[in-house]
Amino acid sequence: MSKLRAGVIGVGYLGNFHAQKYAALEDIELVGVADANIERAKEIASELSTKAFADYSDLISQVDLVSIVVPTDLHHSIARDCLNSDVHILLEKPVTITVAEAEELIDLAKKKNRVFQVGHLERFNPAIMALDGKMNNPMYVESHRLAPFKIRGTDVNVVMDLMIHDIDIILNLVQSEIKSVSAVGVPVLSGDVDIANARLEFVNGCVANVTASRVSREGMRKLRIFQPDAYFSIDYNDREITMASKKNDEVDDQGIPVISVGKENFEQADALMSEIKAFIDSIKTGKPPVVSGEDGKRALEVALTINKDIQITNDASQVMAMSQ
Repeated sequence: MSKLRAGVIGVGYLGNFHAQKYAALEDIELVGVADANIERAKEIASELSTKAFADYSDLISQVDLVSIVVPTDLHHSIARDCLNSDVHILLEKPVTITVAEAEELIDLAKKKNRVFQVGHLERFNPAIMALDGKMNNPMYVESHRLAPFKIRGTDVNVVMDLMIHDIDIILNLVQSEIKSVSAVGVPVLSGDVDIANARLEFVNGCVANVTASRVSREGMRKLRIFQPDAYFSIDYNDREITMASKKNDEVDDQGIPVISVGKENFEQADALMSEIKAFIDSIKTGKPPVVSGEDGKRALEVALTINKDIQITNDASQVMAMSQ
């Protein structure tokens, strides 16, 4: 069987890693990398023994699949061109700028019978994957994703940059429509929101409290999930899950239910390689992608709603300040 031909569009910090993963796979031929900065494309191409392209159109005519790792405002146009050229796409998050753009890509992928996967990388974190089969009606979720400030990623605010990872995970875990959203957020070091908190209320009664910051002194990535019979605490940085649950119907001598507590640790995993392998597997087998275009659109819808509520809150605060 001939190798699938792959390309990477956008080889900045993250795109470089995508190219490295494809180059390492025996069943993939990395045909080339494309970047508007041709010197950067040539540098990466030289390191990986492949070709450099200044114009991605010249690359997509020669490949079966691509990773698209460019600024968010370019996602829609480049992904559309790839799908129209019958190329399978792995599109970095957030999927697009608007919901309408995401819907257009979803429809086009279906029409062209191409795989459309969105790069919500945390779905491939081994701690998150270990939750599969353990969740049973989560009713309260709390997440904290805190990071030091970096210029990279500031083409979007912290909701689209960091919080959207947890939005996607929570939506996948809860499996219920959202009833209401309330949020606050402020700019600190950039011209856009750098720290934000959102409260998501779901139709089934679940509540999620989500915090994201890109101006913290130390990094933290934690997720806590409460359901009627159990509690889960996931520490992404330490690759550890703590699970506490009622031990059958046992009670102690004071009538308090006996709680069983266990911990699982995970070795360092290559989530990006897992993501890319899942993308390739969907192409080969026809199975739906782990993170579909619809998943990406839903996370985007919630993120945009959060941003809108932050804007409303901030506007109201400014009006009150001016009136005093």
